[in-house]
Amino acid sequence: MKNLNVTLTNESRVGEVDFHNLPFGKIISDHMFQMDYDGENWVNPRISPVEKMSIHPMNMALHYGQSIFEGMKASRSKEGVPLLFRPELHAKRMNASAKRMCMPELPEEIFVEAIHAIVGLEKEWIPKIEGSALYVRPFMFAMDEMIGVRASFTYKFMIICLPVGPYYPKPIKLLVEQHYIRAAIGGVGEAKTSGNYAAALYPSKQGREKGYDQLLWLDAEKRKFVQEVGTMNIFFVFKNEVVTPSTTGAILKGITRMTAIEIMKDKGLTVNERELSMDEIVSRYEAGELIEVFGTGTAALVANVEEVKYGDMFLRFESKNWDLSTSIRTEINQLRYGTIADKKGWTVPAKGIEMAV
Repeated sequence: MKNLNVTLTNESRVGEVDFHNLPFGKIISDHMFQMDYDGENWVNPRISPVEKMSIHPMNMALHYGQSIFEGMKASRSKEGVPLLFRPELHAKRMNASAKRMCMPELPEEIFVEAIHAIVGLEKEWIPKIEGSALYVRPFMFAMDEMIGVRASFTYKFMIICLPVGPYYPKPIKLLVEQHYIRAAIGGVGEAKTSGNYAAALYPSKQGREKGYDQLLWLDAEKRKFVQEVGTMNIFFVFKNEVVTPSTTGAILKGITRMTAIEIMKDKGLTVNERELSMDEIVSRYEAGELIEVFGTGTAALVANVEEVKYGDMFLRFESKNWDLSTSIRTEINQLRYGTIADKKGWTVPAKGIEMAV
């Protein structure tokens, strides 16, 4: 990356962190990456100490929602090498979100170089405790100062890093949402845009008040077919197949989802991406064919579902049957920590600032 300017903090705060007690998303590392889009080109790449930002009250992102983000995790090998997991796929997905939200795409090589630079610099912030990681949050938002419904001409791209513990430290309970929707075909459900999450806040709050960790969303048209969980893609393990909803425009194309599918196919399992109705789920559960349910996502990794509530019905799943999800989680973690051979080149060492200058 040409002309990367690096300003280091005078004193790191890493020594103040209790890595054995990491609340998710509340602790930020020392430095952040920034780059600006001036209407024609991406300019002024820089790394500087984390600080508060000044935003004009007419900032268009605040008013019209042009804001997208990615979520990644960096881990460390037993030798202490910082490791990234499939960063190029996050670059591609960020650009897909940018295109849908009428924002400028960021060249994939710049995205990847920026990730390498900031993670390499912040490697001491990567927790050494199994199950924890450095959560890497690239994001982009509009910067024009104007009240008027149109796409912004200028944008800011940033990356921040947060040491985190497990997102779901225990199995979760899901409530099937039958009134509100997350996304519809033709909408922005496939984009990782901030508004998708804002729209889910109120029904998710209602779900938590009923004792559930997350909602299982249904399709917008018929309220019949499962889509995804608010923080994860979802998998249903039947005796003869594993089914996950197809990404037909309303479901986020999860990178952990893709990885889990590849791992299961390598194991010789039948994995089908298709429509899956709640009627089929209930019928096959009652017939004893539904073995386990789990979710996948960058933050959640692989999360076991112990209960799904659908109307007046309770579908419950016992931990003794979670062999498949456990094996997938173990394999992804082993790859992320570099404790098994990576035959597909999914895990790459973070090369630090040297790569970017």
